[in-house]
Amino acid sequence: MAMSCKDGKGVMDNGKYVRYTPEQVEALERLYHECPKPSSIRRQQLIRECPILSNIEPKQIKVWFQNRRCREKQRKEASLLQAVNRKLTAMNKLLMEENDRLQKQVSHLVYENGFFRQHTQTTTLATKDTSCESVVTTGQHHLTPQHPPRDASPAGLLSIAEETLAEFLSKATGTAVEWVQMPGMKPGPDSIGIVAISHGCPGVAARACGLVGLEPTRVAEILKDLPSWLRDCRTVDVLNVLPTANGGTIELLYMQLYAPTTLAPACDFWMLRYTSVLEDGSLVVCVRSLKNTQNGPSMPPVQHFVRAEMLPSGYLIRPCEGGGSIIHIVDHMDLEPCGVPEVLRPLYESSAVLAQKMTMAALRQLRQIAHEVSQSSVTGWGRRPAALRALSQRLSRGFNEALNGFTDEGWSLMGNDGMDDVTILINSSPDKLMGLNLSFGNGFPAVSNAVLCAKASMLLQNVPPAILLRFLREHRSEWADNNIDAYSAAAVKVGPCSLAGSRVGSFGGQVILPLAHTIEHEEFLEVIKLEGIGHSPDDPMMQTREMFLLQLCSGMDEAAVGSCAELIFAPIDASFADDAPLLPSGFRIIPLDSGKEASSPNRTLDLASALEIGPTGNRASSEYSANAGCVRSVMTIAFEFACESHMQEHVASMARQYVRSIISSVQRVALALSPSHLSSHAGLRSPLGTPEAQTLARWICNSYRGYLGVELLKSCNEGSESNLKSLWHHSDAIMCCSLKAVPVFTFANQAGLDMLETTLVALQDIALEKIFDDHGRKTLFSEFPQIMQQGFACLQGGICLSSMGRPVSYERAVAWKVLNEEETANCICFLFVNWSFV
Repeated sequence: MAMSCKDGKGVMDNGKYVRYTPEQVEALERLYHECPKPSSIRRQQLIRECPILSNIEPKQIKVWFQNRRCREKQRKEASLLQAVNRKLTAMNKLLMEENDRLQKQVSHLVYENGFFRQHTQTTTLATKDTSCESVVTTGQHHLTPQHPPRDASPAGLLSIAEETLAEFLSKATGTAVEWVQMPGMKPGPDSIGIVAISHGCPGVAARACGLVGLEPTRVAEILKDLPSWLRDCRTVDVLNVLPTANGGTIELLYMQLYAPTTLAPACDFWMLRYTSVLEDGSLVVCVRSLKNTQNGPSMPPVQHFVRAEMLPSGYLIRPCEGGGSIIHIVDHMDLEPCGVPEVLRPLYESSAVLAQKMTMAALRQLRQIAHEVSQSSVTGWGRRPAALRALSQRLSRGFNEALNGFTDEGWSLMGNDGMDDVTILINSSPDKLMGLNLSFGNGFPAVSNAVLCAKASMLLQNVPPAILLRFLREHRSEWADNNIDAYSAAAVKVGPCSLAGSRVGSFGGQVILPLAHTIEHEEFLEVIKLEGIGHSPDDPMMQTREMFLLQLCSGMDEAAVGSCAELIFAPIDASFADDAPLLPSGFRIIPLDSGKEASSPNRTLDLASALEIGPTGNRASSEYSANAGCVRSVMTIAFEFACESHMQEHVASMARQYVRSIISSVQRVALALSPSHLSSHAGLRSPLGTPEAQTLARWICNSYRGYLGVELLKSCNEGSESNLKSLWHHSDAIMCCSLKAVPVFTFANQAGLDMLETTLVALQDIALEKIFDDHGRKTLFSEFPQIMQQGFACLQGGICLSSMGRPVSYERAVAWKVLNEEETANCICFLFVNWSFV
């Protein structure tokens, strides 16, 4: 029987179903937006504060909130499924087009093969037929056609532009180039796109196609602004702009690229860029170098630069149904490898390197901006993503400027000490010093009228760049000098800093405070706190102060073929303003081999690293041993110091010795990390981690079974190695923390690391209480005695925080004591079920 509630208070059916009035729904919705999961006390308080809810029982309100959360979850899931469906539909269309292109390429190759066989059968060996050359190279003739004479008139430039457009489209969607899949790249809905590199064509070339959540005009605007995303781009000057009759534009460009290392010169390009709209509505931006053979406008050579050639390249951007764009990118260059030392030529002849530095960088920039637009949030200590990207760009650009040392920027060469292993440059230009001569409120002035740079390059064998860079990042004390760090900081900082942020990693006196990372985690921006750094041993105040570095880290993925690894840092002022003066220093490690680098967990130096058994770490040791001997790379080191003019010689001597000591340290570390050293001294470890890791996995599984009466893993009755592997790949987040006054995490599986947005090494400095909000901490403290007495506890769902400060929701959590063989508590393990970022 239905019971009516007068005065607009709803209708109740025997207490089982309540029809809420609009006023009641409005009141409940207000509370829901404030707190989606109110406690029983808060629900009772709501009833007292809202008379219109007085006739409804607290249990019914609890049910309403449960239903409301369920509807919200269903709505989000439906929206997510729709977005995934649109993406999959567009990806399917892209793959079908790619399949059609590959079929055309196969047909083309079959035709050429048949023609070649027929021709060779009718040609005797004694007869020299010059037509054979045209047959063999028939697949390349359309790449370098014989251009008719052109001139610099608008009509002549339009003729060159139209020819460039046709050649670009034949590479992007046709069979002009034989493309092969980029090693290590697997296309899919979550991948960056379909990436391919050239096979058997002049120069180096890379091609990519993918989906981005931006409109075509915005995509073109971003990609044409090369200095904003191409880290090697020094400048792009638009010297002339000509409109065309079809609504397009022709631009004459002069572009300069930084040299990647001190052992090679920088290069430049004189190009024509053509922007047009095709009949199907697609937007095209294509570019090519202008050469004397075309009779077009010319650009004289520029001192200190090698003139490289841009073969027809560009972007094909098509609008996608439901929003966004489908983009095809082609980069095709001839980088003049004959002008560089023999050992560096693989760097200039590798299409994989071009794909990483330019083609994939363009796609990553588009995806990053699309992600930021969709999120529209403030991260990284109150800074917007665009501001953080600008800081990353400034660090990279400052390092490139120091490494190249162009005279037009004020750099000049200082004399050496009889050895040419370290180059010293000095810069006294006002532009370089701007922002360094600051006065601070505490009365200590920082005065400098010159910037000195010490740089050197070295060749490395048998150590992958990603492994070496990771060591340099996490073990700074192995190569850095505290007194030099303090001296470097004096130019921009003279007082202690107080920066807020979660403590994420601590390695030998340094603490890593994350600022931001890109979507695919290929680049990290972080603040490094160096503890106990002093400038003068006679000044106790200066000895106890702390120093902060802004640091950019990239290229730590061992599986990324042709990827450059960089660690660039600069001292920052206490204010840490967006326009703070930066003097970047650091390391750049470039692989010289185009073959895929193997990886193995054998190079780890501690238990935490040995536990990291992700997809790149579960290969056989024999595979690593067989391939690691082929790993060659070139490391470039550049350190900047601000100094006074009368101290230049002294600082130069100090910088020279410092860089030499770093080279010695790097050589020692590279030897320790080489597979030959590990196999001869320590033996190769199992791909699934150390025996300690396998023992911990067994303890976790046994304790879970003992306390809860069920198996944690399906493979718990198998060997320890299988337990560890299953634990690592478990879909729910599993973490262990120490039994200390302030518990800190000691281990997490892959899902746990993803949830906390950290690594196994950095994990060890995250306190347990830091990942919970106030409500979560109270719940944890109330349940902690039960965990210690009963051995386990089940926690309700809630919200916790990742190391990047992002909220993470979880459905429920289980905590239990992990017992060792002596039945004493070793640690506490947490299982977070169905977690997701909010």
